[in-house]
Amino acid sequence: MGKSKGEKPGKILIIDDNQAFLTFIKTYVHGYFPGLKVTTCVDPLCSLSEITADLDLLLIDLEMPGLDGGKILSYAISKGLNKNRIIILSGHDAEYLHKRFPMGSCLAVLNKHEAKQKAVLDMVFNSLQK
Repeated sequence: MGKSKGEKPGKILIIDDNQAFLTFIKTYVHGYFPGLKVTTCVDPLCSLSEITADLDLLLIDLEMPGLDGGKILSYAISKGLNKNRIIILSGHDAEYLHKRFPMGSCLAVLNKHEAKQKAVLDMVFNSLQK
């Protein structure tokens, strides 16, 4: 996942209908991982045009009105994005998430409200920035 010197910054797209969460995570990534380029979308339907096969990471909220994260996951894969570059975020517990998205469906499923899960995102962001 890492980048070698001279390559463009890692491209991350974050789709979540919670504007406060998007603002928080974008500010966090810019502060701690300045080598990454973050785009956010609060409207899942409008996000579809931003999904391209060259994204380095796609973070998708599972529960959104109109178009849930599972449908966006399927769409992203159909557009050529490697499923190992997609993380599903949710407020659900890990057991529910692993039943809904079995291992191999995407890179990871994370509860976005658990502090320990933040460490996983930090490892992914750090890998993209290198």
